[in-house]
Amino acid sequence: MTAIDLNADLGEGFGRWRLTDDERLLSVVTSANVACGFHAGDAATMRRVCELAAARGVTIGAQVSYRDLAGFGRRAMDVPPAELAAEVAYQIGALEVFARAAGARVAYVKPHGALYNRVVHDEDQAAAVVDGVLLADASLPVLGLPGSRLLELAGKAGLPAVTEAFADRAYTDAGTLLPRDRDGAVVSDPETVVERSVDLALSGSVVAHSGARIQVRARSLCLHGDTAGAVDLARRVRERLEAAGVRVEAFA
Repeated sequence: MTAIDLNADLGEGFGRWRLTDDERLLSVVTSANVACGFHAGDAATMRRVCELAAARGVTIGAQVSYRDLAGFGRRAMDVPPAELAAEVAYQIGALEVFARAAGARVAYVKPHGALYNRVVHDEDQAAAVVDGVLLADASLPVLGLPGSRLLELAGKAGLPAVTEAFADRAYTDAGTLLPRDRDGAVVSDPETVVERSVDLALSGSVVAHSGARIQVRARSLCLHGDTAGAVDLARRVRERLEAAGVRVEAFA
């Protein structure tokens, strides 16, 4: 039976501001990418999400990013590799405190936003992320785009490299995500997102922005938690996957 993980970005708020419906999404997803304070999140939010995830048996992952709270981690930045490695390790360590206090642990690492896209091609930044993960815990899986420099270097360093796909994001013919400033970069029709989810799980392929079918073989499927109707959409995706005979389970 085909198996796939459903992950979502959670804890994306700070102070009195909340972006994601963490509690309801945690009733659907199998892995939680928890913001670690650099693009979103704060200590209280991280603690709350870890407690909720642990209580529901949802795997906790550290979503690391550039230090860009004002830009939600989506602005391009040039961070010296040694500094970036230290900041990645710092974010993982901060989340680990709250995960352990909740009776769980940080089980994987996923970059966010501009850093996620940067490490697809940039070897120096990808190597820095890998170095940061190794500094924090040399056994942690790394979640990223198939064919990325990040996953290649993670594998070479002995870290489990886990591939990820996006049903609600448009792809280029090269298998990368269409930049968010391009028309059609975000797939907004719910039924299309559901159909693409099943297609990705069963066939390991998806229709790119150009109309061409491309291979995107992934162990985990990301469901963005900051879009309108995210909880209902995530529930529909899971129900349709299970109806198609796909086993929905965490990869870590």
